[in-house]
Amino acid sequence: MSLESVIAASHRASRLENELKKVIRGKDDVVRLALVSVLARGHLLIEGVPGVGKTTLAHALARSLGCSFQRVQFTSDMLPSDILGISVYSNTEQKFEFKRGPIFTNILMADEINRTTPKTQSALLEAMNEGQVTVDSHCYPLPQPFLVIATQNPVEHHGTYPLPESQLDRFMMRVHMGYPDAKSEHQILRAEAGAAQLDNLEAVLTGGDVLEMQQLVTQVEVDDSLVAYALEIVRRTRIHEKLTLGVSPRGSQMLYRAAQAMAFLDGRSFCVPEDFKPLAIPVFAHRVAIHGMNSSGMKKSVRAEEVIQEIVDSVPVPV
Repeated sequence: MSLESVIAASHRASRLENELKKVIRGKDDVVRLALVSVLARGHLLIEGVPGVGKTTLAHALARSLGCSFQRVQFTSDMLPSDILGISVYSNTEQKFEFKRGPIFTNILMADEINRTTPKTQSALLEAMNEGQVTVDSHCYPLPQPFLVIATQNPVEHHGTYPLPESQLDRFMMRVHMGYPDAKSEHQILRAEAGAAQLDNLEAVLTGGDVLEMQQLVTQVEVDDSLVAYALEIVRRTRIHEKLTLGVSPRGSQMLYRAAQAMAFLDGRSFCVPEDFKPLAIPVFAHRVAIHGMNSSGMKKSVRAEEVIQEIVDSVPVPV
């Protein structure tokens, strides 16, 4: 892969990033991670209290990409067929016809995914992992590119169902979208309404452009020393005294692909340690499990993010 092709493509990706920043103010790191997920063929889980712009980010990304977009508001009474679709008998054709659900789109917004039951949450597993859905023994491929952007409210809120580990592991990254700083919130209040800003967004890339960039990302070079560095971080999550569950091999693959996408966005055809370090927490924190109780029977206050950061700081960076 030539450096010129990477630079040219990364400039187009930078235009996309700038378009998103017009709407999502003060959250440049979240915007960057969202683009990393798109380019690395990953799915994104956004966590935060209501009203901080989680849904707006998904809408803005879809508009800027010029891809098809569907939003599903998850509720406690939702069924898997409400997402995948259902077979309906046709009197005229004298056979069952499959009516496709909202999952047949390029970007699926799974809003408040933890407000529905685990049975309905699991309807997304095959789609997120294999890019297809199976209904009545028939497999239906999904449009490409395919990206799930899910939002969830903090688990302390009423009416939420914690996502099972198998579901969390399908997301490339989990990011926290907190309150904006004072300057950014001032700009939000002075700017036009959010809907008007979305209407003014330009589609700077097509679905074909995204597929082309995803292919370029896979060709970004990763030195063996960086692979060993990433695997050492993973190994230490599996033996750390504060963790009962370490990072899976899928997590290792996700970090590898995300680091390639990070280098691509910076206009490089090779990875450096700085591509891996800031991604460790968003890629790994939702894949590990903290020891639930201490010797006194009290819930431990340590967070997964703190443990991952401690591990990253303890692993020597390759020269």
